[in-house]
Amino acid sequence: MSTKLATTADGLQYRPSVEGMPPRSIAPKTPARVITTVILVVALLYFLVPIAWLIIASTKNNADLASSFGFWFADMNLADNWTKLMGWTQRMFPRWVFNSVLYSTVAATVGTLLSVSAGYAMAKFKFPGKNLTMGVIMGGLLMPIALLTIPLYVVFHNIGLTNTMWAVIIPSVVSPFGVFLGRVYAESSVPTELLEAARIDGAGEARIFFTMVLRLLAPAMVTIFLFIFVATWNNFLLPLMMVNSTEIMPVTQGLYGMMSYFAPDKGAVMLGALLGVIPLILLFVFLQRFWQAGLAAGSVKG
Repeated sequence: MSTKLATTADGLQYRPSVEGMPPRSIAPKTPARVITTVILVVALLYFLVPIAWLIIASTKNNADLASSFGFWFADMNLADNWTKLMGWTQRMFPRWVFNSVLYSTVAATVGTLLSVSAGYAMAKFKFPGKNLTMGVIMGGLLMPIALLTIPLYVVFHNIGLTNTMWAVIIPSVVSPFGVFLGRVYAESSVPTELLEAARIDGAGEARIFFTMVLRLLAPAMVTIFLFIFVATWNNFLLPLMMVNSTEIMPVTQGLYGMMSYFAPDKGAVMLGALLGVIPLILLFVFLQRFWQAGLAAGSVKG
């Protein structure tokens, strides 16, 4: 016996799970909408207010930063701050930004490929010690990266890689979270039947992975790429320990060096910090829809 359709106050029809019960509105109640809106507005301000302050502060000098209202412009010293920034850094600031882009891009590209490869293997292959290996990888999520910096320095110093770009890139390609996300997404988005059909047709494992699996894992790959890229870009302690040459410094370490001077020009430092986050903003804007799809990886399994 089929259950009759019920109609909400908004005119929507649905099939109630219990026959005879009065229809309830599908839309959220007014208090829930108000609370949700307030929380979202607070979160929006939490993330946008520092950016707005950074934009305003980058146009001021030291005197204006101390005397003028923090969230309003004083004298427009943007050109002067750029001149001071280039002078304080001995025209190395563009090189530092390029170094950060290089470190983050290489680490994110290699790290993404390694993460999805390991995650796919964990999801679709059986081998001895699989659960133990995954447990160790998950344990890596609980390990603070700062705790590993000094042991990493000792290892890289002994093999002669300190004060080189490899000392920053190699540790950055390892991402336990990327392996975890790759496994979850591979389990839900890579059909085992598709792999078996490809093997029957004579395709090797490498061909299956690079021509089929990577396409299916594209949303997760974008998310992993962004996480590794941002983590490498924002990493401060690792390059501080590994690198002492101004030629290969990332922008975070370079700006820290400016602040360590006596009486630095804070407006120029703020301008450098603003220019240092622009690549991250552009990356998120262009990859936003792929990133959102990857964040939902594994939340709904077919």
